[in-house]
Amino acid sequence: MFILVTYDISTTTKEGRKRLRQVAKVCLNYGQRVQNSVFECKVDEGQFSMLKHTLDKIIDSKKDSLRFYRLGKNYKKTVEQMGHNESYNIEEPLIL
Repeated sequence: MFILVTYDISTTTKEGRKRLRQVAKVCLNYGQRVQNSVFECKVDEGQFSMLKHTLDKIIDSKKDSLRFYRLGKNYKKTVEQMGHNESYNIEEPLIL
């Protein structure tokens, strides 16, 4: 399944900035950054559950916010891009 992960982490403290880096690092393990606090991820149900669990342990639920959007199988028809884009096709093999 394809999901969109968005987050808003309070960075007014040193601990908040650390949480922000940790959340971004975890999200990079599951997908690609498409904007500063937005990631597109291709995961199965087990990976999705693990992603949510891992992120929940990192954030401060009184200060931070996470949102998960299920894009579904036909996500290409519902996602439009305008402007600069450095993303890759998440369904194709990544060859460096």
